Amino acid sequence: MRALLGLAAALLLATGAARAEFPDRPVRMLYGFAPGGSGDIAARLLADTVSPLLGQPVLVENRTGANGMVAAEAAASSPPDGHTVLFCTTGNMTIITELPDTRLPVNPAKDLTGLAMLARTTFGLVVAPDSPWQGINDIVAEARRRPGQISYASPGVGSVQHLAGELLKQKTGTDMIHVPYRGSQPALLDIVSGRIGFTITNLGDTIGQIRKGGLRLIGLGDPLAQTFFPETPLIARDVPGFETYAWFGLCGPRNMPEAAIGLWEGAVRRAVAEPRVRDRLMENGLVPAFEGSAALNRLMEQNRATFRAVIRAANIRAQ
Repeated sequence: MRALLGLAAALLLATGAARAEFPDRPVRMLYGFAPGGSGDIAARLLADTVSPLLGQPVLVENRTGANGMVAAEAAASSPPDGHTVLFCTTGNMTIITELPDTRLPVNPAKDLTGLAMLARTTFGLVVAPDSPWQGINDIVAEARRRPGQISYASPGVGSVQHLAGELLKQKTGTDMIHVPYRGSQPALLDIVSGRIGFTITNLGDTIGQIRKGGLRLIGLGDPLAQTFFPETPLIARDVPGFETYAWFGLCGPRNMPEAAIGLWEGAVRRAVAEPRVRDRLMENGLVPAFEGSAALNRLMEQNRATFRAVIRAANIRAQ
């Protein structure tokens, strides 16, 4: 009798587990930044596309605060069943973890795992339309003539743009001044006015201004950026070893079942293959670039090592 009761209990548990397989209810996709930017557009595009593939509504929630860590904490503390994921970025998965003295509510490297990459964010070095600089070598030469007097902008300390500027300094052995702003647009306004020399920034934020002549692009951060501007040289042509880009993807709580990871990975792969999705990403300066879970996790480890070296060399600290 006891054996029969045990078997019945096991069958009930198995039936309950089968009913709870992912996805059996609406899915939340958390994003740590405000609506309207290229990341938010990409997150909503992905959510709309994968909803029919998963057979459940995928709802984007903007959980802003602490450089994306409010959303990261909410995702990491959710049940690891696939029903809550994070639309993750280079910054909140690989940079913030490397800034000294940063107190994080969760450790993305330990508490979250990569599910799939959606797209790459390409970067370029822009100057004012009337800037005398025609190429990277002009900036480097002037920085050597006038150490500590050339300035570059970023949307904040520890941003990809900030680290790109520091990497340029380190690769060229120059001394230039970092001027942090609260966001990209104020920085770009001061570039146009000539108050700041240059910035290495997200092409998604600048592609319209570049094409209309409001900013001048003189170098690209990685080969994928030539998708948009094939005639513009790579910064690495004149500064060997220089590369900078960012990415958007999906991350989930640690210990998600392999089946749920596989479903998300397959859904993102199919989404990236859709012409409508690819066109919409490109319109916003993003290059479709699918990577699966294993590849994304390897990339994040590589990013952390790269950013760690730049941060330590420049003695950058969280603010």
